[in-house]
Amino acid sequence: MNQRYLIPLTAVFLLFLLAYAGVEGLGLQVVFGVLIPYLAIAAFVIGFVIKVKGWAASAVPFRIPTTCGQQKSLPWIKQNTIDNPSTSTGVFVRMLLEIFAFRSLFRNTKAAFNRNASNKLTYSFEIFLWVGALAFHYAFLVVLLRHFRFFTAPVPEVIQTLEYLDGIIQVGLPGLFISGPVLLLATLFLLSRRIFDAKVSYISQAADYFPLFLIIGIAATGIAMRYFTKVDIIGIKEMTMGLVTFHPHIPEEVGGLFYGHLFLVCILFAYFPISKLMHMGGVFLSPTRNMANNTRAQRHINPWNYDVPIHTYEQYEDHFRDKMIEAGLPVDKKE
Repeated sequence: MNQRYLIPLTAVFLLFLLAYAGVEGLGLQVVFGVLIPYLAIAAFVIGFVIKVKGWAASAVPFRIPTTCGQQKSLPWIKQNTIDNPSTSTGVFVRMLLEIFAFRSLFRNTKAAFNRNASNKLTYSFEIFLWVGALAFHYAFLVVLLRHFRFFTAPVPEVIQTLEYLDGIIQVGLPGLFISGPVLLLATLFLLSRRIFDAKVSYISQAADYFPLFLIIGIAATGIAMRYFTKVDIIGIKEMTMGLVTFHPHIPEEVGGLFYGHLFLVCILFAYFPISKLMHMGGVFLSPTRNMANNTRAQRHINPWNYDVPIHTYEQYEDHFRDKMIEAGLPVDKKE
């Protein structure tokens, strides 16, 4: 097996065992149920703010949007107002489609050589990555929002509606939430793509596999607690409400599986600001996406340009006039 994904897999497994053994064997419920969650949330919030603040402070004096359509030009040439926007409205529509529909990923193509005598390079439409990414992100969002029922009392109506729609199929007892299996399957798809696609595997590092294994572990333990093992939901609700209200409470009937699940969630939150997962915040601050391409209509001058001593042509000619005349070069002034 490749060490680039074997090491992250082992790390996630050991992290789960650490929490499970710490609770079941050493009675460290306070550590894994109170201390670590608070530290993880603090690391997430502080790290997220620092990262976004650093990006926001990065100067972008010129318009550098990436485009794939016709720029605004002559009146009789049709402009692509979404892929090459020249106004703030066009940028807003572009960002909206990029954030909620992954528009640029939808145009993703796959390059490969034909396995025949001609051996030509061909490009084919690859929609599976787009579908997998959409399924992953929206399932993750639904799961995250659904879990707010553990942190609110009473549960907001919008969360109840979302929970109803997520379990509308009414399969089994307890009812099946679609987002859970979809999240697990979508993450497994993204992981298998990194492992079995030679080009993607070649550029993937251990840091690319670690969050995937973390999310798989979180989804798997969550599904196990809901459908295959019995957990004290009331005790978990009391515990989470205690965390939110800063009155920590450790229930007695909650086992190591829940604490292992919670510990993996805490690791994901703490790891988030220093990982590629920060594209969640970075997409809003990307100058290649959030800027209008209006360089033909408006001149953009670097605001911190300092005065540079220049040597004009007149000064140049005054300095070399005699030599220029001697060489037969034209000059503006004879003297």
